[in-house]
Amino acid sequence: MSAEATAHPSKRAFRYAPFRNLFFARLLTVLGNGIAPIALAFAVLDMGGSAADLGIVIAARSIFNVAFLLIGGVLADRYSRSRVLLYSSVIAAITQGVVAALVLDGSATITLLAVLGALNGAAAGASLPASQSMVPQTVPVHALREANAFIQLGIYGGTVIGASLGGLLISVMGPGWGLAVDALGFAASAPLYLMTRTHTPQQQGSQSNIFQDLKEGWAEFISRSWVWAIVVQFTIVNAAFSGVMMVLGPVVADATFGRAGWGMAIAAQSAGLIVGSFIALRWRPRRDLFIGTVLIVFCAGPIAALALFPAIPVLMAAFLVAGIGFGLFGVAWAQSLQTHIPPEKLARVYAYDALGSFVAIPVGELAAGPLAMRYGNTEVLLACAIAVLVATIAASFTPAIRRLDNSAQLRQHQV
Repeated sequence: MSAEATAHPSKRAFRYAPFRNLFFARLLTVLGNGIAPIALAFAVLDMGGSAADLGIVIAARSIFNVAFLLIGGVLADRYSRSRVLLYSSVIAAITQGVVAALVLDGSATITLLAVLGALNGAAAGASLPASQSMVPQTVPVHALREANAFIQLGIYGGTVIGASLGGLLISVMGPGWGLAVDALGFAASAPLYLMTRTHTPQQQGSQSNIFQDLKEGWAEFISRSWVWAIVVQFTIVNAAFSGVMMVLGPVVADATFGRAGWGMAIAAQSAGLIVGSFIALRWRPRRDLFIGTVLIVFCAGPIAALALFPAIPVLMAAFLVAGIGFGLFGVAWAQSLQTHIPPEKLARVYAYDALGSFVAIPVGELAAGPLAMRYGNTEVLLACAIAVLVATIAASFTPAIRRLDNSAQLRQHQV
Protein backbone atom coordinates (compact mmCIF):
# COMPACT_ATOMS: atom_id res chain seq x y z
CA MET A 1 0.00 0.00 0.00
CA SER A 2 1.19 3.55 -0.64
CA ALA A 3 2.65 5.66 2.16
CA GLU A 4 -0.08 8.23 1.54
CA ALA A 5 -2.80 5.63 2.11
CA THR A 6 -1.21 4.63 5.42
CA ALA A 7 -0.86 8.19 6.62
CA HIS A 8 -4.46 9.28 5.90
CA PRO A 9 -6.75 6.34 6.66
CA SER A 10 -10.05 8.26 6.47
CA LYS A 11 -9.81 9.65 2.96
CA ARG A 12 -11.99 8.56 0.03
CA ALA A 13 -10.53 6.56 -2.85
CA PHE A 14 -9.99 9.44 -5.27
CA ARG A 15 -8.04 11.39 -2.64
CA TYR A 16 -5.13 8.98 -3.03
CA ALA A 17 -2.74 9.86 -5.85
CA PRO A 18 -1.73 6.21 -6.58
CA PHE A 19 -5.38 5.26 -7.08
CA ARG A 20 -6.04 8.28 -9.30
CA ASN A 21 -3.08 7.36 -11.48
CA LEU A 22 -4.22 3.74 -11.74
CA PHE A 23 -7.84 4.71 -12.47
CA PHE A 24 -7.01 7.14 -15.28
CA ALA A 25 -4.37 4.84 -16.76
CA ARG A 26 -6.90 2.02 -17.03
CA LEU A 27 -9.58 4.39 -18.32
CA LEU A 28 -7.32 5.60 -21.13
CA THR A 29 -6.54 2.01 -22.08
CA VAL A 30 -10.20 0.99 -22.04
CA LEU A 31 -11.26 3.99 -24.13
CA GLY A 32 -8.71 3.07 -26.79
CA ASN A 33 -9.60 -0.61 -26.67
CA GLY A 34 -13.26 0.28 -27.18
CA ILE A 35 -12.31 1.84 -30.51
CA ALA A 36 -9.78 -0.78 -31.65
CA PRO A 37 -11.99 -3.81 -32.45
CA ILE A 38 -14.27 -1.73 -34.67
CA ALA A 39 -11.32 -0.06 -36.38
CA LEU A 40 -9.51 -3.35 -36.92
CA ALA A 41 -12.57 -5.03 -38.42
CA PHE A 42 -13.07 -2.26 -40.98
CA ALA A 43 -9.33 -2.10 -41.68
CA VAL A 44 -9.28 -5.78 -42.65
CA LEU A 45 -12.41 -5.40 -44.78
CA ASP A 46 -11.03 -2.28 -46.48
CA MET A 47 -7.94 -4.32 -47.44
CA GLY A 48 -10.26 -6.74 -49.23
CA GLY A 49 -10.01 -9.32 -46.47
CA SER A 50 -12.75 -11.84 -45.78
CA ALA A 51 -14.53 -12.77 -42.58
CA ALA A 52 -12.07 -15.66 -42.27
CA ASP A 53 -9.14 -13.23 -42.49
CA LEU A 54 -10.67 -11.08 -39.76
CA GLY A 55 -11.13 -14.21 -37.66
CA ILE A 56 -7.42 -15.05 -38.04
CA VAL A 57 -6.37 -11.58 -36.88
CA ILE A 58 -8.73 -11.59 -33.90
CA ALA A 59 -7.87 -15.18 -32.95
CA ALA A 60 -4.14 -14.45 -32.95
CA ARG A 61 -4.64 -11.71 -30.37
CA SER A 62 -7.03 -13.80 -28.26
CA ILE A 63 -4.79 -16.88 -28.18
CA PHE A 64 -1.75 -14.93 -27.01
CA ASN A 65 -3.86 -12.96 -24.56
CA VAL A 66 -4.94 -16.16 -22.82
CA ALA A 67 -1.48 -17.76 -23.12
CA PHE A 68 0.20 -14.91 -21.23
CA LEU A 69 -2.31 -14.60 -18.38
CA LEU A 70 -0.50 -17.06 -16.11
CA ILE A 71 2.90 -15.58 -16.96
CA GLY A 72 1.48 -12.17 -16.13
CA GLY A 73 0.29 -13.46 -12.76
CA VAL A 74 3.77 -14.73 -11.90
CA LEU A 75 5.43 -11.48 -12.99
CA ALA A 76 2.98 -9.34 -11.00
CA ASP A 77 3.54 -11.37 -7.81
CA ARG A 78 7.31 -11.47 -8.26
CA TYR A 79 8.09 -7.90 -9.36
CA SER A 80 6.68 -4.39 -9.11
CA ARG A 81 3.16 -4.39 -10.52
CA SER A 82 3.47 -0.80 -11.69
CA ARG A 83 6.55 -1.79 -13.71
CA VAL A 84 4.75 -4.74 -15.26
CA LEU A 85 1.94 -2.40 -16.31
CA LEU A 86 4.40 0.20 -17.58
CA TYR A 87 6.27 -2.25 -19.83
CA SER A 88 3.04 -3.84 -21.07
CA SER A 89 1.65 -0.42 -22.00
CA VAL A 90 4.82 0.52 -23.88
CA ILE A 91 4.75 -2.76 -25.87
CA ALA A 92 1.05 -2.33 -26.63
CA ALA A 93 1.55 1.30 -27.70
CA ILE A 94 4.39 0.37 -30.06
CA THR A 95 2.63 -2.62 -31.64
CA GLN A 96 -0.68 -0.80 -32.08
CA GLY A 97 1.14 2.26 -33.40
CA VAL A 98 2.85 0.12 -36.05
CA VAL A 99 -0.53 -1.41 -36.97
CA ALA A 100 -2.01 2.09 -37.36
CA ALA A 101 0.92 3.21 -39.53
CA LEU A 102 0.66 0.13 -41.77
CA VAL A 103 -3.08 0.64 -42.23
CA LEU A 104 -2.71 4.37 -42.92
CA ASP A 105 -0.05 3.93 -45.60
CA GLY A 106 -1.77 0.93 -47.18
CA SER A 107 1.03 -1.58 -46.57
CA ALA A 108 -0.77 -3.76 -44.03
CA THR A 109 -1.17 -7.48 -44.68
CA ILE A 110 -3.16 -10.11 -42.84
CA THR A 111 0.06 -11.80 -41.69
CA LEU A 112 1.53 -8.59 -40.31
CA LEU A 113 -1.72 -7.69 -38.52
CA ALA A 114 -1.90 -11.19 -37.01
CA VAL A 115 1.71 -11.07 -35.74
CA LEU A 116 1.34 -7.58 -34.28
CA GLY A 117 -2.03 -8.53 -32.81
CA ALA A 118 -0.40 -11.52 -31.11
CA LEU A 119 2.22 -9.24 -29.52
CA ASN A 120 -0.51 -6.84 -28.42
CA GLY A 121 -2.54 -9.70 -26.96
CA ALA A 122 0.50 -11.00 -25.06
CA ALA A 123 1.04 -7.56 -23.52
CA ALA A 124 -2.63 -7.33 -22.53
CA GLY A 125 -2.59 -10.83 -21.00
CA ALA A 126 0.53 -10.09 -19.00
CA SER A 127 -0.93 -6.83 -17.66
CA LEU A 128 -4.37 -8.01 -16.54
CA PRO A 129 -3.39 -9.79 -13.28
CA ALA A 130 -1.17 -6.84 -12.33
CA SER A 131 -3.89 -4.26 -12.93
CA GLN A 132 -6.46 -6.22 -10.90
CA SER A 133 -4.18 -7.06 -8.00
CA MET A 134 -2.69 -3.57 -7.75
CA VAL A 135 -5.91 -1.88 -6.56
CA PRO A 136 -5.49 -2.81 -2.85
CA GLN A 137 -1.96 -1.38 -2.94
CA THR A 138 -3.30 2.07 -3.83
CA VAL A 139 -5.91 2.59 -1.08
CA PRO A 140 -6.45 1.44 2.53
CA VAL A 141 -9.02 -1.27 3.16
CA HIS A 142 -11.76 1.17 4.20
CA ALA A 143 -11.75 2.66 0.68
CA LEU A 144 -11.22 -0.60 -1.21
CA ARG A 145 -14.86 -1.28 -2.10
CA GLU A 146 -15.26 2.26 -3.39
CA ALA A 147 -12.03 1.93 -5.38
CA ASN A 148 -13.20 -1.31 -7.00
CA ALA A 149 -16.57 0.22 -7.87
CA PHE A 150 -14.89 3.22 -9.53
CA ILE A 151 -12.46 0.98 -11.45
CA GLN A 152 -15.40 -1.07 -12.69
CA LEU A 153 -17.34 2.06 -13.64
CA GLY A 154 -14.33 3.28 -15.59
CA ILE A 155 -14.07 -0.02 -17.45
CA TYR A 156 -17.76 -0.26 -18.37
CA GLY A 157 -18.23 3.45 -19.06
CA GLY A 158 -14.99 3.69 -21.01
CA THR A 159 -15.93 0.69 -23.15
CA VAL A 160 -19.29 2.22 -24.07
CA ILE A 161 -17.81 5.65 -24.77
CA GLY A 162 -14.88 4.16 -26.69
CA ALA A 163 -17.12 2.07 -28.91
CA SER A 164 -19.36 5.09 -29.62
CA LEU A 165 -16.39 7.33 -30.40
CA GLY A 166 -14.89 4.55 -32.49
CA GLY A 167 -17.87 4.37 -34.79
CA LEU A 168 -17.85 8.13 -35.26
CA LEU A 169 -14.06 8.43 -35.69
CA ILE A 170 -13.84 5.58 -38.18
CA SER A 171 -16.74 6.88 -40.28
CA VAL A 172 -15.16 10.35 -40.49
CA MET A 173 -11.40 9.67 -40.60
CA GLY A 174 -11.01 5.96 -41.36
CA PRO A 175 -9.94 2.87 -39.36
CA GLY A 176 -6.23 3.75 -39.35
CA TRP A 177 -6.82 6.80 -37.20
CA GLY A 178 -8.99 4.78 -34.85
CA LEU A 179 -6.09 2.40 -34.31
CA ALA A 180 -3.77 5.37 -33.81
CA VAL A 181 -6.01 6.65 -31.01
CA ASP A 182 -5.81 3.24 -29.33
CA ALA A 183 -1.99 3.38 -29.50
CA LEU A 184 -2.10 6.89 -28.05
CA GLY A 185 -4.21 5.62 -25.13
CA PHE A 186 -1.57 3.02 -24.28
CA ALA A 187 1.21 5.59 -24.61
CA ALA A 188 -0.61 8.05 -22.33
CA SER A 189 -1.25 5.39 -19.69
CA ALA A 190 2.44 4.41 -19.40
CA PRO A 191 3.62 7.50 -17.44
CA LEU A 192 0.61 7.20 -15.14
CA TYR A 193 1.63 3.64 -14.26
CA LEU A 194 5.19 4.89 -13.71
CA MET A 195 3.88 7.49 -11.24
CA THR A 196 1.80 4.93 -9.32
CA ARG A 197 4.18 4.50 -6.40
CA THR A 198 3.28 1.76 -3.93
CA HIS A 199 5.00 -0.30 -1.26
CA THR A 200 4.67 -3.79 -2.68
CA PRO A 201 4.13 -6.71 -0.30
CA GLN A 202 5.33 -9.34 -2.74
CA GLN A 203 8.82 -10.82 -2.66
CA GLN A 204 11.05 -9.14 -5.20
CA GLY A 205 13.25 -11.27 -7.43
CA SER A 206 12.10 -14.63 -6.06
CA GLN A 207 14.57 -17.48 -6.53
CA SER A 208 11.85 -19.95 -7.50
CA ASN A 209 11.23 -20.72 -11.16
CA ILE A 210 8.06 -19.93 -13.07
CA PHE A 211 6.66 -23.46 -12.70
CA GLN A 212 7.08 -23.38 -8.93
CA ASP A 213 5.35 -20.00 -8.83
CA LEU A 214 2.48 -21.31 -10.94
CA LYS A 215 2.17 -24.38 -8.71
CA GLU A 216 2.09 -22.20 -5.61
CA GLY A 217 -0.58 -19.97 -7.17
CA TRP A 218 -2.64 -23.01 -8.16
CA ALA A 219 -2.42 -24.37 -4.60
CA GLU A 220 -3.76 -21.05 -3.28
CA PHE A 221 -6.52 -21.03 -5.90
CA ILE A 222 -7.69 -24.60 -5.41
CA SER A 223 -7.49 -24.51 -1.60
CA ARG A 224 -10.37 -22.02 -1.38
CA SER A 225 -13.62 -23.60 -2.50
CA TRP A 226 -15.38 -20.22 -2.72
CA VAL A 227 -12.83 -19.13 -5.34
CA TRP A 228 -12.79 -22.14 -7.62
CA ALA A 229 -16.55 -22.74 -7.31
CA ILE A 230 -17.28 -19.26 -8.64
CA VAL A 231 -14.71 -19.64 -11.42
CA VAL A 232 -16.41 -22.90 -12.46
CA GLN A 233 -19.77 -21.11 -12.31
CA PHE A 234 -18.50 -18.37 -14.60
CA THR A 235 -16.85 -20.80 -16.97
CA ILE A 236 -20.36 -22.09 -17.68
CA VAL A 237 -22.02 -18.65 -17.54
CA ASN A 238 -19.47 -17.09 -19.91
CA ALA A 239 -19.67 -19.96 -22.37
CA ALA A 240 -23.48 -19.65 -22.47
CA PHE A 241 -23.96 -15.89 -22.11
CA SER A 242 -20.88 -14.33 -23.72
CA GLY A 243 -20.22 -17.23 -26.08
CA VAL A 244 -23.30 -18.99 -27.45
CA MET A 245 -25.83 -16.17 -27.00
CA MET A 246 -23.63 -13.49 -28.55
CA VAL A 247 -23.31 -15.65 -31.67
CA LEU A 248 -26.96 -16.71 -31.94
CA GLY A 249 -28.35 -13.34 -30.83
CA PRO A 250 -27.68 -11.58 -34.14
CA VAL A 251 -29.07 -14.60 -36.01
CA VAL A 252 -32.35 -14.45 -34.06
CA ALA A 253 -32.42 -10.66 -34.41
CA ASP A 254 -32.16 -10.88 -38.19
CA ALA A 255 -35.07 -13.31 -38.27
CA THR A 256 -37.33 -11.41 -35.85
CA PHE A 257 -36.90 -7.94 -34.30
CA GLY A 258 -34.00 -6.58 -36.40
CA ARG A 259 -30.38 -5.61 -35.96
CA ALA A 260 -31.12 -2.22 -34.38
CA GLY A 261 -33.09 -3.98 -31.67
CA TRP A 262 -30.13 -6.22 -30.86
CA GLY A 263 -27.95 -3.16 -30.51
CA MET A 264 -30.49 -1.63 -28.12
CA ALA A 265 -30.53 -4.80 -26.02
CA ILE A 266 -26.72 -4.82 -25.70
CA ALA A 267 -26.82 -1.12 -24.80
CA ALA A 268 -29.32 -1.94 -22.04
CA GLN A 269 -26.84 -4.46 -20.61
CA SER A 270 -24.11 -1.81 -20.61
CA ALA A 271 -26.43 0.56 -18.77
CA GLY A 272 -27.17 -2.18 -16.24
CA LEU A 273 -23.47 -2.78 -15.64
CA ILE A 274 -22.98 0.90 -14.87
CA VAL A 275 -26.07 1.04 -12.62
CA GLY A 276 -24.90 -2.05 -10.73
CA SER A 277 -21.50 -0.47 -10.14
CA PHE A 278 -23.14 2.70 -8.81
CA ILE A 279 -25.32 0.67 -6.45
CA ALA A 280 -22.22 -1.16 -5.18
CA LEU A 281 -20.74 2.19 -4.11
CA ARG A 282 -23.43 2.55 -1.43
CA TRP A 283 -24.87 -0.90 -0.77
CA ARG A 284 -22.55 -2.99 1.40
CA PRO A 285 -24.33 -6.12 2.64
CA ARG A 286 -22.52 -8.38 5.09
CA ARG A 287 -22.40 -11.38 2.75
CA ASP A 288 -22.02 -9.47 -0.48
CA LEU A 289 -20.27 -12.24 -2.39
CA PHE A 290 -23.10 -14.71 -1.72
CA ILE A 291 -25.68 -12.12 -2.81
CA GLY A 292 -23.66 -11.27 -5.92
CA THR A 293 -23.34 -14.95 -6.79
CA VAL A 294 -27.12 -15.43 -6.52
CA LEU A 295 -27.80 -12.36 -8.69
CA ILE A 296 -26.03 -14.04 -11.60
CA VAL A 297 -29.19 -16.16 -11.95
CA PHE A 298 -30.71 -13.20 -13.81
CA CYS A 299 -28.26 -13.82 -16.66
CA ALA A 300 -30.52 -16.69 -17.67
CA GLY A 301 -33.26 -14.13 -18.39
CA PRO A 302 -31.91 -12.64 -21.64
CA ILE A 303 -31.04 -16.09 -22.97
CA ALA A 304 -34.53 -17.45 -22.27
CA ALA A 305 -36.16 -14.27 -23.60
CA LEU A 306 -34.19 -14.56 -26.83
CA ALA A 307 -35.42 -18.14 -27.22
CA LEU A 308 -39.08 -17.66 -26.23
CA PHE A 309 -39.98 -13.94 -26.38
CA PRO A 310 -37.70 -12.24 -28.93
CA ALA A 311 -39.20 -8.78 -28.55
CA ILE A 312 -37.17 -5.60 -28.01
CA PRO A 313 -38.84 -4.40 -24.75
CA VAL A 314 -38.55 -7.83 -23.12
CA LEU A 315 -34.93 -8.24 -24.16
CA MET A 316 -33.94 -4.75 -23.04
CA ALA A 317 -35.49 -5.29 -19.61
CA ALA A 318 -33.83 -8.71 -19.24
CA PHE A 319 -30.42 -7.40 -20.33
CA LEU A 320 -30.71 -4.41 -17.98
CA VAL A 321 -31.40 -6.62 -14.95
CA ALA A 322 -28.62 -9.05 -15.94
CA GLY A 323 -26.20 -6.14 -16.26
CA ILE A 324 -27.08 -4.86 -12.79
CA GLY A 325 -26.42 -8.31 -11.37
CA PHE A 326 -23.07 -8.52 -13.16
CA GLY A 327 -22.11 -5.07 -11.88
CA LEU A 328 -22.89 -5.87 -8.25
CA PHE A 329 -21.13 -9.22 -8.43
CA GLY A 330 -17.99 -7.72 -9.97
CA VAL A 331 -17.37 -5.36 -7.05
CA ALA A 332 -18.09 -8.05 -4.44
CA TRP A 333 -15.79 -10.51 -6.21
CA ALA A 334 -12.90 -8.06 -6.41
CA GLN A 335 -13.36 -7.03 -2.77
CA SER A 336 -13.44 -10.64 -1.58
CA LEU A 337 -10.32 -11.68 -3.48
CA GLN A 338 -8.36 -8.61 -2.45
CA THR A 339 -9.18 -8.95 1.26
CA HIS A 340 -8.94 -12.74 1.68
CA ILE A 341 -6.10 -13.80 -0.64
CA PRO A 342 -2.51 -13.16 0.55
CA PRO A 343 -1.23 -10.07 -1.33
CA GLU A 344 1.90 -11.85 -2.55
CA LYS A 345 -0.25 -14.50 -4.31
CA LEU A 346 -3.17 -12.35 -5.43
CA ALA A 347 -2.05 -11.77 -9.04
CA ARG A 348 -1.63 -15.50 -9.69
CA VAL A 349 -5.12 -16.22 -8.31
CA TYR A 350 -6.48 -13.47 -10.59
CA ALA A 351 -4.64 -15.10 -13.49
CA TYR A 352 -6.29 -18.48 -12.89
CA ASP A 353 -9.64 -16.73 -12.52
CA ALA A 354 -9.19 -14.89 -15.83
CA LEU A 355 -8.00 -18.06 -17.57
CA GLY A 356 -11.12 -19.95 -16.54
CA SER A 357 -13.33 -17.08 -17.70
CA PHE A 358 -11.63 -16.24 -21.00
CA VAL A 359 -11.19 -19.78 -22.29
CA ALA A 360 -14.93 -20.43 -21.94
CA ILE A 361 -15.99 -17.64 -24.28
CA PRO A 362 -14.36 -18.88 -27.53
CA VAL A 363 -15.50 -22.41 -26.66
CA GLY A 364 -19.08 -21.16 -26.57
CA GLU A 365 -18.60 -19.13 -29.73
CA LEU A 366 -17.20 -22.11 -31.64
CA ALA A 367 -19.91 -24.48 -30.38
CA ALA A 368 -22.86 -22.16 -31.06
CA GLY A 369 -23.10 -22.63 -34.82
CA PRO A 370 -22.78 -26.43 -35.00
CA LEU A 371 -25.15 -26.91 -32.05
CA ALA A 372 -27.76 -24.58 -33.55
CA MET A 373 -27.57 -26.34 -36.92
CA ARG A 374 -28.14 -29.70 -35.24
CA TYR A 375 -30.72 -28.81 -32.57
CA GLY A 376 -32.10 -25.38 -33.52
CA ASN A 377 -31.61 -21.91 -32.06
CA THR A 378 -34.44 -22.13 -29.53
CA GLU A 379 -33.34 -25.46 -28.07
CA VAL A 380 -29.71 -24.41 -27.76
CA LEU A 381 -30.60 -21.09 -26.11
CA LEU A 382 -32.94 -22.78 -23.62
CA ALA A 383 -30.23 -25.31 -22.78
CA CYS A 384 -27.85 -22.41 -22.13
CA ALA A 385 -30.38 -20.70 -19.86
CA ILE A 386 -30.77 -23.92 -17.89
CA ALA A 387 -26.99 -24.31 -17.66
CA VAL A 388 -26.71 -20.79 -16.16
CA LEU A 389 -29.43 -21.61 -13.63
CA VAL A 390 -27.83 -24.90 -12.60
CA ALA A 391 -24.34 -23.42 -12.33
CA THR A 392 -25.58 -20.50 -10.21
CA ILE A 393 -27.67 -22.67 -7.90
CA ALA A 394 -24.75 -25.05 -7.41
CA ALA A 395 -22.40 -22.17 -6.58
CA SER A 396 -24.95 -20.62 -4.22
CA PHE A 397 -25.12 -23.84 -2.21
CA THR A 398 -21.35 -23.96 -1.77
CA PRO A 399 -20.87 -23.58 2.02
CA ALA A 400 -17.74 -21.42 1.75
CA ILE A 401 -19.56 -18.90 -0.47
CA ARG A 402 -22.56 -18.76 1.85
CA ARG A 403 -20.32 -18.25 4.90
CA LEU A 404 -17.82 -15.74 3.49
CA ASP A 405 -18.22 -12.65 5.67
CA ASN A 406 -16.84 -9.21 4.79
CA SER A 407 -18.25 -7.56 7.91
CA ALA A 408 -14.78 -6.78 9.29
CA GLN A 409 -13.93 -4.84 6.14
CA LEU A 410 -17.36 -3.16 6.21
CA ARG A 411 -16.80 -1.97 9.79
CA GLN A 412 -13.44 -0.52 8.76
CA HIS A 413 -15.16 1.34 5.95
CA GLN A 414 -17.42 3.04 8.45
CA VAL A 415 -14.53 4.26 10.63
